[in-house]
Amino acid sequence: MALILCLETTTTNCSVALAKDGELISFKEDMGLNYSHAERLHAYIEEVLLKAGVERTQLEAVAVSKGPGSYTGLRIGVSSAKGLCFALNIPLISTNTLKALALQAQGEAIQNIIPVLDARRMEVYSAIYSSELDELRETQAQIVDEDSFPSALAEGKTVFIGNGAEKLQPIITHKNAVFQTEALPSAREMAVLADAKYKIGDTEDVAYFEPFYLKDFLVNKPKK
Repeated sequence: MALILCLETTTTNCSVALAKDGELISFKEDMGLNYSHAERLHAYIEEVLLKAGVERTQLEAVAVSKGPGSYTGLRIGVSSAKGLCFALNIPLISTNTLKALALQAQGEAIQNIIPVLDARRMEVYSAIYSSELDELRETQAQIVDEDSFPSALAEGKTVFIGNGAEKLQPIITHKNAVFQTEALPSAREMAVLADAKYKIGDTEDVAYFEPFYLKDFLVNKPKK
């Protein structure tokens, strides 16, 4: 039995889940409009453990959503996860933020899933997954326009999911594009990803692990 605490803080959603062998047993999140993770995260951790009747000392690993996302949110989540791992002498697991978001995609006959997180202006963090969640294109920071993602859209129904989808909806008008704009990364979907990594011993160095900030944006050429 693997009891894993999952922390998701990459966006405004402060989310905590407790999973046993990949199955959710306790969960708390607030998909608010503001970044107040510093005030909420530790309270949510205590609430989730109390609800499940689990002591911290029973945890076998802590999983954290590794990014990309908010710099401040990532720092808070990773620092909290590291602190728990150090104190309890248990492994740290990092999960792919965009893959967890892609797990929320819904619909029939989906060909591709493109999780997109809002960055700034017309920039997003994105990756491309098949309907079976195989990674078809790695995570990138990119400037989007009406010609973005041509290959994926040409293949069939493509779901854009995440808060970046709202930015894309007015400009990508391809018939195969579907937009799910309300979704945010959540600790709920982290459970299965974290359990799979735990079972094969895919853990991080607690001392040296850093979030995936992905700061290198594509930039426009400066005007003369």
